[in-house]
Amino acid sequence: MIRTKFGFLALFCTILMVSCSDELDINTNIETPTTYSFDRDGVYTVSFSGQTTRIGMATELIDGMLDFNSSESLLLELYSNETATGGDADPFTNPDYNASTKSIKSKVAASQDFFSSNTTESAAIKAEIQSWITNQVTEVFPNENELATAGVAGQIADGTSVRYVNAGGLEYNQAVAKSLIGALMVDQICNNYLSPDVLDAGTNRTDNDNGITDGSNAYTVMEHKWDEAYGYLFGFSTDATNPLATLGEDEFLNKYLARVNNDSDFEGIAQDIYEAYKLGRAAIVAGDYDVRDQQAQIIREKLSEVIAIRAVYYLQQGKLALSNSDFGGAFHDLSEGFGFIYSLQFTRKADSADSYFSKAEVDGFIATLTEGNGFWDVDPTTLDEMSETIASKFSFTVAQAAQ
Repeated sequence: MIRTKFGFLALFCTILMVSCSDELDINTNIETPTTYSFDRDGVYTVSFSGQTTRIGMATELIDGMLDFNSSESLLLELYSNETATGGDADPFTNPDYNASTKSIKSKVAASQDFFSSNTTESAAIKAEIQSWITNQVTEVFPNENELATAGVAGQIADGTSVRYVNAGGLEYNQAVAKSLIGALMVDQICNNYLSPDVLDAGTNRTDNDNGITDGSNAYTVMEHKWDEAYGYLFGFSTDATNPLATLGEDEFLNKYLARVNNDSDFEGIAQDIYEAYKLGRAAIVAGDYDVRDQQAQIIREKLSEVIAIRAVYYLQQGKLALSNSDFGGAFHDLSEGFGFIYSLQFTRKADSADSYFSKAEVDGFIATLTEGNGFWDVDPTTLDEMSETIASKFSFTVAQAAQ
């Protein structure tokens, strides 16, 4: 393992070519470690415990949404962790989460670039996700033993599995899980921690140039911000220094990066993202902020592509299941697709301040999927048109994503 040290990067360097996208190919004289492992004077400097905690909290929330013994107040406390009075004061099974002041809700739609000056939209997104949690208890739980039909919530078979859907066929637990991939993980990575406004805030650049660390910590503030972006993708990995060895270990962004990477049309995307994270972090250590920002652009581009690919994949899988009259399978796929479509508004163009899709565009997709009796009424042509609209913003085809 190569250990990158602040004082030695200027003296010992190798030429590394990074070719993660045609637009962002660069040459750089920065040495990167073989794994995501960095130290200063022999002290390890990588830290992202807060991100690992939130991924764990989100996991417990989604599990709780399928526990019919869960109360509304318990599920909302899993979401907000506001230390409610009574029996829900310690909602998590993990006592470390109960002791934490962190929460899922506080970081939903909370990025510097997209929401610091748009608190109204941020509040609306937080509330929308919260409403799906509430609706699981008020609409789906009472009909646990009812067969779902058009306009009636209940259970529906999906092979050997049982899915629980609302009156429109939507699984709220899937809507929440997949929407958090965008609203929490992607938004915090692409629009917050990798933002120059966050990385270079205050005296961060000067402090980083001079090796001034964050209080008693071994890392500079800038290093830590980059590591926090890394944590939302790889923070639940068994070995976060070498996460590709066991890719797919959480139920959120990491899992679906693995799914996309396992598709032969997109093989290597996980390696591209990992290399960009490593080189960007090494560039921070070296004080090369142009290279740092180029790597951030690569990460934004690739993670946005992951969201779009899975949105199209589930729309197409839902269409296929509907053609076979497999309503349970179709509704499950479309519920996952619903969440990935919702996540599109948090994607970020590589070299732009804009998302690939505005909230208005995403709201239009959602309205189309849920009008009338929702998934019971959805037209396959509509799913194709939506898929084409999404894919057209990227460099992949519907056929590639649909496999």
